[in-house]
Amino acid sequence: MRYDLIIKNGLVILDEGEVKINVAVKDGKISAIGTDLGEAVEVIDAKGLVVSPGMLDAHVHITDPGGSYRDDWEGYLTGTKASAKGGVTSFMEMPLNQLPATVDQKSLQIKLDAGVDRLTVDVASFGGLVPFNLENGIQELHDGGVAAYKCFMATCGDRSIEGDFMNSDDYTLYEGMRQIARTGKVLAIHAENATITDRLGEIAYQNGETTLKAYAKTRPVFAEVEAIRRAIFFAKETGCRIHICHIACPEGVEEVTRARKEGIDVTCETCTHYLYFDVDELDAIGPIAKCSPPIRDEENQKGMWEKLVAGEIDFVTSDHSPCTPDLKDTENAFEAWGGIAGVQNNVDILYDEAVQKRGMSLKQFANIIAANPADRYDLNTKGRIAIGKDADFVFIKPNAPYTLKTEDLEYKNKISPYVGREIGAQVARTILRGQTVYSLEEGVVDARPGKFIFVKQ
Repeated sequence: MRYDLIIKNGLVILDEGEVKINVAVKDGKISAIGTDLGEAVEVIDAKGLVVSPGMLDAHVHITDPGGSYRDDWEGYLTGTKASAKGGVTSFMEMPLNQLPATVDQKSLQIKLDAGVDRLTVDVASFGGLVPFNLENGIQELHDGGVAAYKCFMATCGDRSIEGDFMNSDDYTLYEGMRQIARTGKVLAIHAENATITDRLGEIAYQNGETTLKAYAKTRPVFAEVEAIRRAIFFAKETGCRIHICHIACPEGVEEVTRARKEGIDVTCETCTHYLYFDVDELDAIGPIAKCSPPIRDEENQKGMWEKLVAGEIDFVTSDHSPCTPDLKDTENAFEAWGGIAGVQNNVDILYDEAVQKRGMSLKQFANIIAANPADRYDLNTKGRIAIGKDADFVFIKPNAPYTLKTEDLEYKNKISPYVGREIGAQVARTILRGQTVYSLEEGVVDARPGKFIFVKQ
């Protein structure tokens, strides 16, 4: 057989571990893995590079369409280009901050239409669980092929904007879980106690607090843990598969671990920024580092690394949630938009921090960026370098430090808390279904080969 592509001489991360071996691609799929694979139309020499499955970032916000309110936020065009540059070959898009929010068949179709011919990488969609879509919305989203569902226990959305997302009260959470359980899909949850965090934030703001450190104190660990416990209890009652998003404290991870041991179908993620920044450096960085749950202290971060290495955290995401610069341009942290732009710098930072600095195995690294999220959300063609899977790869150049500059960012609004940081590894090439979509030499390609991924069950 004459293959479309052969990747040779790389250190390839397979299910059984890393090995120097060649990989062949035909019609966008991995066709053979071995040492003597014959000929190909294209041969890429990956000598000196780590060949990993492309990252599946399971938590990304794209604001397309913007509904005239958020037209200048991150769109599919720039968001997927940034993903390609960062080694992310596919991501799962949250049902907000686009307008209208993705809560039924009509709004799902509007979002899909907005992405036509604008995708550099593949995209799967979350459907939303909100108080106003309990009649038919959950089933419509399932029929439309969403990969999973998402809800907020923390306050979210702008009630002055028609069609914006909305957090779930306890009844919505319970009834939504009952309905989602019937689909067999997963409900991903932003777990923070809204009543407590909202009131603490109001009091701090009224008292004249302005710093990010003060903001972090208004979203304490116990408010995160309480919401996780409540979500797990509802899951036990309803039989719904759940996933706790962006856990920011080891105590929260412990709740998930305990529930799993009791037989509850629950997983969790954390984000790169919780493993990289600590609260004492936030005010020097500014509101571009504001997010919720907040970045916590150094001891907390140490505990998160311990939980990740121990396998208690299933995967790592970016929670890429950018906005326009004006919404970050304030001296009062309580008035700034909460969200971090990070999809472009997951792979390089995680490789540097986890593998190079902390000795994580390449197999575990590949699991937390690709295999585990693919397994959790039933994205069966993604996540592994294995015969029959999509030929999605990221080539990593180890021990190759560089300093991230603003002009390096592919985002629509070029702001990121990682700018100015030295990162000890580089993404050298990204391949989507056998086609190079980014390389260090050529940059991001002009072609837009990305597709929407649909999950039918």
